[in-house]
Amino acid sequence: MKCEKETMLLYAVTDRAWTGKQTLMEQVEAALKGGATCVQLREKELDEASFLQEAMEMKTLCERYGVPFIVNDNVDIAIKCKADGIHVGQKDMEAGNVRALVGEGMIIGVSTQTVEQAIAAEKAGADYLGVGAMFSTTTKLDAFEVSRETAKAICEAVSIPVVAIGGINKKNLLELSGTGVDGVALVSAIFGAEDIEAECKELKALSEKMTKA
Repeated sequence: MKCEKETMLLYAVTDRAWTGKQTLMEQVEAALKGGATCVQLREKELDEASFLQEAMEMKTLCERYGVPFIVNDNVDIAIKCKADGIHVGQKDMEAGNVRALVGEGMIIGVSTQTVEQAIAAEKAGADYLGVGAMFSTTTKLDAFEVSRETAKAICEAVSIPVVAIGGINKKNLLELSGTGVDGVALVSAIFGAEDIEAECKELKALSEKMTKA
């Protein structure tokens, strides 16, 4: 399945750590109301049954807003809930093997840190790439920073959409201008906000400005 560049503009990645006043579903809906263009469900702690239930609910919610719903890492859950896509890292299943399991209809995203990884992922059937960490991040402790030059080189080396991820927020988002990335994937910048909907509106406007610069 082809992935549109516009899908990458404001890519919301969930993190249960920020729930409290609102449930995860309420937070995601606030992000969608604020203009999130894609939602990825990332769960590391839930058992399979709870994960599947949550994934099915979130898929329905995203459908209502006409936004693609992506599952992180868990190919089985992505298939069972009929997700729009699956995102895998370098230590997860290779994109070609994922494609064999999910078929042609599902979007496949792959995390990359180098030009070589990016080219290999596109050849293996990835529909988009996540590149990072662009800045230091506490969300993913094993992520190392990718330079602006590397991000630019990756964008020039592939023909599929590229989303920047890792430590991105309102203060540094515009530093990505000119790299060629098609948008930003955000965790705490969205879900750690007091007013998620309002924050997403601001972040989306910044992302639009960044991609046009």
